[in-house]
Amino acid sequence: MTETSLLRRTADHALGYLESLDSRAISPTATPAELRAALGGALPEAGVSPEKVIDDLVRDVAGGLLGSASGRFFGWVIGGTLPAALAADWLTSAWDQNAALYSTGPAEAVIEEVCGKWLKELLGLPAAASFALVSVFQMAHATCLAASFNFLLTKHDWDVERKGLSGAPQIRVLSSQRHGSFERAIRLLGLGCDSVTDLHVDDSGCLQADTLSEALVEQTDKPTIVLLQAGDIDTGVYDSFLELIPLAHEHHAWVHVDGAFGLWAAVSPKYRHLLEGVEQADSWAIDGHKWLNVPYDCGYAFVAHPEPHRNSMSHRASYLTHADEARDQMDWNPEWSRRGRGFATYAAIRQLGRNGIAEIVDRTCRHALALATRLGALEGAELVWEPQINQGLVRFLDPNPNATDADHDQCTNNVIAATLKKGEALFSGTTWRGKRCMRVSVCNWKTNDNDVDRAVESVRTALAED
Repeated sequence: MTETSLLRRTADHALGYLESLDSRAISPTATPAELRAALGGALPEAGVSPEKVIDDLVRDVAGGLLGSASGRFFGWVIGGTLPAALAADWLTSAWDQNAALYSTGPAEAVIEEVCGKWLKELLGLPAAASFALVSVFQMAHATCLAASFNFLLTKHDWDVERKGLSGAPQIRVLSSQRHGSFERAIRLLGLGCDSVTDLHVDDSGCLQADTLSEALVEQTDKPTIVLLQAGDIDTGVYDSFLELIPLAHEHHAWVHVDGAFGLWAAVSPKYRHLLEGVEQADSWAIDGHKWLNVPYDCGYAFVAHPEPHRNSMSHRASYLTHADEARDQMDWNPEWSRRGRGFATYAAIRQLGRNGIAEIVDRTCRHALALATRLGALEGAELVWEPQINQGLVRFLDPNPNATDADHDQCTNNVIAATLKKGEALFSGTTWRGKRCMRVSVCNWKTNDNDVDRAVESVRTALAED
């Protein structure tokens, strides 16, 4: 079989999978033991034909695939993949460009320039901000934080790029709500979790100005980073950027915004008011595989101060060929040799345009509201958080009149598990304000009214059987 024939055969496999999404189970059907039996075995001594490799791979992984590309997937905050983005991602592998420098992939380097410009326009961020297309959201955090270290410690006459953090003025981080990806980035950079102070938030999960002010006036000699939320992972709430960012800047703090999915609301005329003032921050991190619906491996970092951003990332060596007339990506991101992730981002923005992205944001928010309120209205259910954007919370109550909170928590877990087992829809769980809840998260471009109806009916059945 020729390379061309193999790739066409593989494309048929891929298309068959995509065409089956509406009817196949969202949840995996194979156990870990079954997957190990199918995929494991002794290390091959002799090779086999590439077509057998692909055919066997498709057969053997079938029961272990999560239907996260389906419109009935509402777990975590995971989007699907737009047709143009998927096709561009296929081409990215075929073209096999090294997106480290302009010299190693000129077209990809220029596409990243274009994507950075377009993304800043879409998100309402300063045109002069620097940017990086990175592998994942956690690395977007890490990129922004590395730039903040350079910026803050330079003001304290400390060259962190040469001396590191040992012996440096201690950096403190003031955080409202924070996602695990931020904590992992802090650990990766060597700052440590003890450097983070979690500030009290109000009942809606928002940081209040007086709370931040009290924290800022303590230990004012320390270089400080303030983390603000653009869309909490459980409830989707936003901090008040218009109020909090100027307050942090009065105390010479660096403000970093976690906008994994919530920054995309800037594209929607209906929801962009939630982000008023966010453009005044010092850095922003956002994920592409959420509302932009591009494949994984697409995180975006933006920094209002290009010099410390570049200082924290760039490298020179005699064997590298640097461009004077173009942007070398490795000057701005932590990876060296890397995939050309700009192609998928470029294709997604071209397919949708500003209006198409706004339509996905608005439509999925509408579906999230419908899902959460309809599920919360089921007998034995309780609406815990009505979606402000695309995130809601529902709880399921044990009918026993003497039921405790622990019983309600177990009932909620049971309904989530029973729904997953049915395979019609997938929801994930969380513990919010001490209560176990089902999370309702919608950001897949495919989700439609029928998907919502099927999901509600599946939960209704699971609840009745519990």
